[in-house]
Amino acid sequence: MQQDWARLAVIYTRILENPNQQLDRYFSSFKELAGNRPLSELRTADEAAAVAGVASEATGQATEGEVHPDGAERSPKSVSAGLTEAEELEKYIAIREEMYKKAKEFDSKIIGFETAIRRPYFHVRPLNVGELENWHNYLDFIEREGDLSKIVKLYERCVIACANYPEYWIRYVLCMEASGSMDLANNVLARATQVFVKRQPEIHIFCARFKEQTGDIDGARAAYQLVHTETSPGLLEAIIKHANMEYRLEKMEDAFSLYEQAIAIEKGKEHSQTLPMLFAQYSRFVYLASGNAEKARQILVEGLENVLLSKPLLEAILHFEAIQPLPKRVDIDFLESWVVKFIMPNSESPGVASATEREELSSIFLEFLNLFGDVQSIKRAEDRHAKLFLPHRSMSELKKRHAEDFLASDKTKAPRSYSAQSPAQSGMGAYPNAQNQWSNYGVQPQTWPPVTQAQGQQWTAGYTQQASYGAYAGYGGNYANSQLPTSVPQSTAYGAYPPAYPAQPAVPQQNYAQPVAAAPAQQPAAVPQAYYGSYY
Repeated sequence: MQQDWARLAVIYTRILENPNQQLDRYFSSFKELAGNRPLSELRTADEAAAVAGVASEATGQATEGEVHPDGAERSPKSVSAGLTEAEELEKYIAIREEMYKKAKEFDSKIIGFETAIRRPYFHVRPLNVGELENWHNYLDFIEREGDLSKIVKLYERCVIACANYPEYWIRYVLCMEASGSMDLANNVLARATQVFVKRQPEIHIFCARFKEQTGDIDGARAAYQLVHTETSPGLLEAIIKHANMEYRLEKMEDAFSLYEQAIAIEKGKEHSQTLPMLFAQYSRFVYLASGNAEKARQILVEGLENVLLSKPLLEAILHFEAIQPLPKRVDIDFLESWVVKFIMPNSESPGVASATEREELSSIFLEFLNLFGDVQSIKRAEDRHAKLFLPHRSMSELKKRHAEDFLASDKTKAPRSYSAQSPAQSGMGAYPNAQNQWSNYGVQPQTWPPVTQAQGQQWTAGYTQQASYGAYAGYGGNYANSQLPTSVPQSTAYGAYPPAYPAQPAVPQQNYAQPVAAAPAQQPAAVPQAYYGSYY
């Protein structure tokens, strides 16, 4: 029975080292066990041998120290060797009590994270946002503690419940890399890419980047190839990052062939949504990596001739022509013909773009012509824009205002006087994306509106985050999220009233013979949009 009691004492010791909700009960049970059994039965064979070795060493030192009557040479070990069994038992319990106190203190710090874990096991059903955030916060806390053993244990718990989420595997790998445990990092990455999230492309893209950083170029190429052929063929992010890696390795022709092979594959698909983006990105890569503007232009023209017209591709060619160095040779007629085909679809060239996309591209082309076009081309574009989009916008604005007037409380309405609409205001209604800073012109003739950096050149909503065409860094900034064109909401409605009015004194409710038009609801402020939206 002695060996069994020793094993039980070891189990209690291991329990008291780790925080849990039953620490008080376990520590009480351990003290009861230590009080009922002799210390010789609680110690393991290794512990007993260690104590015997200390005692024999202390005895030898005491024998050598007999030549010193004052006892100055007595070792502290000899003092401990002379302890009674009761004192030894008290010391034995004190060591475990210190473990218990540390575990209790640590448990008070993590109790909030632990109680927020509703599902510590794996399930195919997705976790909610709160649980995912709790895991991130818990991992942040443990990493700040700096105990590698605790960090690894918590990550292993995390990847059980979050096995289907690549971001936790990626975080695990990066944490082990930062701690210098490369073997463990490679083991975690292999488990993720080969077993748990092997069908998700982002883990393979991360694997390629990780292997490139560690010098395993062949492994990086294999990871990209797995995405191209099995996991997610035609994924734009993987193609771009693979080509960029080949460019870093000074394999320019290999990078070009990646784009060309991807374009050839997408051409075989019907109504490919990725193909216009591939042409735009290939042209951008050629121009930035090799500086060959003529080849980049030919790629864009080939894209216009071989794919269904799309807003991203037309935006790309307008942007490309805008950033060319002086002297510019812009073929306005050529560009206008493609823009007209997109915004004015007919039976010969049917369009699948939404009205919002066509209106936005028309506004972008107007801004382009204001810089690089002549008077005649600007007039044609302005007339075409007003004819196509002004009537629809006016009707939608009218319906919106009627609905807002109907829902507004009568008590909150106050009569407001407005000056007659000036010709400048009526002209502004034709161009919804222009800045409405001139709306107060005529009402406050002596006050100029403040000009912010975003309004410096009166760009449209699609240009508000880039003050000029030269800001090429924004082009291609976010292509990982989606490859499908998405519409961008309009920032300012046509014919919008000024965004703010001077305060009016409250007047009593009265009945009027003639109905007075209620003040329109304040229009939301313009939200800055990226130049190329979420396509890149």
